[in-house]
Amino acid sequence: QVQLVESGGGLVQPGGSLRLSCAASGTTFRFYAMAWYRQCPGKQRELVTSITSGGATNYADSVKGRFTISRDNAKNTVYLQMNSLKPEDTAVYYCNGQRYHYNYWGQGTQVTVSS
Repeated sequence: QVQLVESGGGLVQPGGSLRLSCAASGTTFRFYAMAWYRQCPGKQRELVTSITSGGATNYADSVKGRFTISRDNAKNTVYLQMNSLKPEDTAVYYCNGQRYHYNYWGQGTQVTVSS
């Protein structure tokens, strides 16, 4: 069983930055593919970015050049650096970990971009 705990959300003005963290329990974190999803009210959860166990990354077109995913296997943590934030980035952001048939979610952290 892996537990994921997100932190770092909050209120930020357009053009600002936030860094989200997702801390994972357990000793097998380094083998997991990790991802960040987001969900706006009334909309489906969407994939924002992912990183494989080997460090390969992928980004949604809407965040390319603005968001960066990274992982620190020594700290069992994955990060999402969000720059040049826009109001449309407002959502609950969820951390996800996958390995084989195992699929884990965090509880989510709210990000609100507003002036």
